[in-house]
Amino acid sequence: MMGFTDEKPLPTRTLGRTGLSVSCLGFGAAPIGDLYQVLDEGRAIDAVIAAHDVGMNIFDVAPLYGHGLAEHRCGTALRGVPRDDFLLSTKVGRWLNPLVERGTGSGYVGGLPHGAIIDYSYDGAMRSIEQSMLRLGVGRIDVLLIHDVDAWTHGEAAVETRFAEAMEGAYRALARLRADGVVKAIGVGVNDVAMCERFASAGDFDVMLLAGRYSLLEQGAAHTFFPLAQRKGIGLLLGGVFNSGILATGAREGARYNYSAASEAVLARVRQIEAVCSAHDVSLPDVALQFVLAHPAVSSVVLGAVSPAEVRQNAARLSRRVPSGLWGDLKSERLLSLEAPIPT
Repeated sequence: MMGFTDEKPLPTRTLGRTGLSVSCLGFGAAPIGDLYQVLDEGRAIDAVIAAHDVGMNIFDVAPLYGHGLAEHRCGTALRGVPRDDFLLSTKVGRWLNPLVERGTGSGYVGGLPHGAIIDYSYDGAMRSIEQSMLRLGVGRIDVLLIHDVDAWTHGEAAVETRFAEAMEGAYRALARLRADGVVKAIGVGVNDVAMCERFASAGDFDVMLLAGRYSLLEQGAAHTFFPLAQRKGIGLLLGGVFNSGILATGAREGARYNYSAASEAVLARVRQIEAVCSAHDVSLPDVALQFVLAHPAVSSVVLGAVSPAEVRQNAARLSRRVPSGLWGDLKSERLLSLEAPIPT
């Protein structure tokens, strides 16, 4: 394994009204749960260690990620680090049953064999957080999120029921855990802007993790949700800023968008963005990352990685020069919202 270092080059930002200071880049643990590929155990753990080494201080996990494997790997990697030196974010909405065989279709080709039980009740949330703390090997969680209350996960017909369950059950559990000091901040983690807005209006939340809805390809979240979050002092974490890969790989064959093969329309738009990047001699993923961090509502961008090299590459993207003219070209070609904040 790699060793920990004292170098901390990443800038930090305050996470909404929580008072927590988060690195502008965080580590997203979904890929180290064997998402799409089975990883070497040591390499996956080293990726987490490398994230700490480059200055990432927030690590985002969930029971779903590898059906518990990502939490095990994060806990193993961080066990030698003083607990006050990092922040852990995990989620409720599923707990794992070792006596139930896991199903297929989650995207995790490896991971643990335990079945994930969807449960947004009060007791279900309490069971979920207890299991997570045991897998992570910690006595507290910093950020606890209600996970995947959206039509993408449950279908349009069931999402209203799931929302009611979450507010009546999981939300009460999270508020109790926050009051008791077991968690420092509570929130929601989804890929749906409208659901973020509904939760923000329905409860007293500190943090929202929005995946995939603010990127070079999509800026709709900035029109309504971001201003709402700023008014309420809700800290924003962004995930999926490469839109499942296409803004990292470019418009190549097999590129993924929203967890599926990209459509021809999406491929065509990405090719147009790539052409502007090429004209300014910069890489697409560098532009994609620097763009989302330019919005003043965003506290941190949570990026997945499966190796130390990927972690270091992600961190290096922040310091690469992007000519100011590139942003003007993207806007003039209507490839970027005219109102979108850009790096200065």
